[in-house]
Amino acid sequence: MRSRVIHLINPKTDSLTTRPIYMKRALYSPLAGLLAVAACIPQDRYEVVLTDENIEDIDFDLDCDMVGISAMTSYVNRGYQIADRFRARGIPVIMGGVHPSFMPKEALSHADAVCIGEAELVMPRILDDLEKGDLRGTYRSDKLCPMEGMPMPRYDLVKGHRYVNKTFVQTSRGCHQACTFCAEPLMNGLKFRYRPIPEVIHEMETCGQRTVSINDADFFGTRERPKELMKALRGRGIKWQAGVTSKLAGDDEMLELAAESGCTMMSIGFESISRDTLKSVHKSVNRPDDYVRLVEKIHSHGIMVFGLFMFGFDTDDADVFDETAQFNIDAGFDMTAYSVLTPYPGTLTWYEMKRAGRLVSHDWTKYDQAHIVYTPERMEAETLRDGHRRAFRTFYSGSSMAKRFPWSGPRDRTMWTIYNLFMKKGAAGDKRFKQVAPETAKTQHAPMPPILPTKKDWRNAILSDAETAGAFETAEKARR
Repeated sequence: MRSRVIHLINPKTDSLTTRPIYMKRALYSPLAGLLAVAACIPQDRYEVVLTDENIEDIDFDLDCDMVGISAMTSYVNRGYQIADRFRARGIPVIMGGVHPSFMPKEALSHADAVCIGEAELVMPRILDDLEKGDLRGTYRSDKLCPMEGMPMPRYDLVKGHRYVNKTFVQTSRGCHQACTFCAEPLMNGLKFRYRPIPEVIHEMETCGQRTVSINDADFFGTRERPKELMKALRGRGIKWQAGVTSKLAGDDEMLELAAESGCTMMSIGFESISRDTLKSVHKSVNRPDDYVRLVEKIHSHGIMVFGLFMFGFDTDDADVFDETAQFNIDAGFDMTAYSVLTPYPGTLTWYEMKRAGRLVSHDWTKYDQAHIVYTPERMEAETLRDGHRRAFRTFYSGSSMAKRFPWSGPRDRTMWTIYNLFMKKGAAGDKRFKQVAPETAKTQHAPMPPILPTKKDWRNAILSDAETAGAFETAEKARR
């Protein structure tokens, strides 16, 4: 009798960081969520097959008992295509991830079941229903997952030779920030939930890699917790990078501990060089006047800065692209990524634009932070498209790279070169920069975030939209 087989699939993303660019390698593996899901599946009962379509073809003829597909908005349509093909063979499909969690009714038109939010607490029920032949509907926990005793992600399933960064260790979930364009607090909550430090250290020591990425929304979200973890990391020979906010990234003790414990790079969501813009999207934690000093301070500890910026805010005009790119060059940012504001369904930005009649496209493949899917406030869509492309080309030009290269000091010059070459080549070959999304029919499904915001007006906007779309049952459950 053959083992029961579960096929977990990450649909093709085709982003700058997940597309194989050099030596058939992608800069980042997008598999962290599926590795955590795989860890919840008992190995004595099931064989797990993992496919990342970014680097390999999907075996649609695989003899399996269930297919699990994780998808974000920009590649959920590809996920639906994959689901339809397996269901045509009579194989049950369950979908999860951010988009199906926010749009479960839409996902159920292509899948037998949807896992809303975190999988850990509902996986036993999913597997029991699979055994009974009754996998259907939505699965969600009535509480958030405690972070103690979490199983080790199935790193053995990763084809590590196909990625530069392949190991992502999660030390917390949640985020204190309530940025209007972000889905994180609506998916994982505004309060941080922490894994016990010994369990984090154990995972880092046994994951098979000495270079890891910390997969938290904000590793420096609080002051004391990251200090405790970094103290525990000292002397272990582990190199790490993490996403942090600017609030505590300039703290002297924090930076000293980061350097001592092996930090090589910090990714920081600066978003904009305009104070007014940051206030308008509830990202007041960032202070543009301090950006240059912050970059210099982080560099002084031998740590690279990957700056994340966004264009298309209502306060942006046609000058923002050249001003931002030149600012980044002059400030000596090691790397930057520029994205177009994207009103993901279920975020406050989505509801604001929908109410104002500014959403142009509901084609989810265009929700990739590069296409323009809405009507900008202070410029033409084509101006936003061209400026976005120009900012990338300016920052990753030969003269810029020569000026920004860490000719002296302790920053890792090999890693700097790898990242800059990947980003330069990826941006140059990215056809998405040449497109403004055409108008489409509106979606017939209303988003329903797994966690409703605490602010009354934000909450009411979501519930009102759900009722307008006919999702009365979902809205009433959310009220209760």
